Amino acid sequence: MLLVCRFTVPEASAEAFTGRVDRALALLTAQPGCRRAQLSRSTDEADRYVLTAEFDSVVAYRRALSPFEVREHVVPLLSEAIADEPAAYEPLLVADGGAVRRETSLLARDAGTVRLGEAAGPATPR
Repeated sequence: MLLVCRFTVPEASAEAFTGRVDRALALLTAQPGCRRAQLSRSTDEADRYVLTAEFDSVVAYRRALSPFEVREHVVPLLSEAIADEPAAYEPLLVADGGAVRRETSLLARDAGTVRLGEAAGPATPR
């Protein structure tokens, strides 16, 4: 699972922001199932940043956000991300050494239509 969070940070706040992200990345990558994480800055617009983190699975991502220190330091930071697009993605095609493999989606075919409490199947379709 890939987490992608974009931020707009004024230049005057950049040092404080990167300090907070430094702590967040250390906490996230210390969690089981977090493969790697990084903060990148746009080469076109100096106030634009993107934080990416890769997890073994959606379950590993959710568990990584559970410890108190993560909820205290990481979750507030992530809540400041630009919220006009999704942040969590699952891999579909993965390339390693020139070979490309297709990953199986972990989302159910009806994931976008089943409401809370209907996991066994809705009584009537939407």
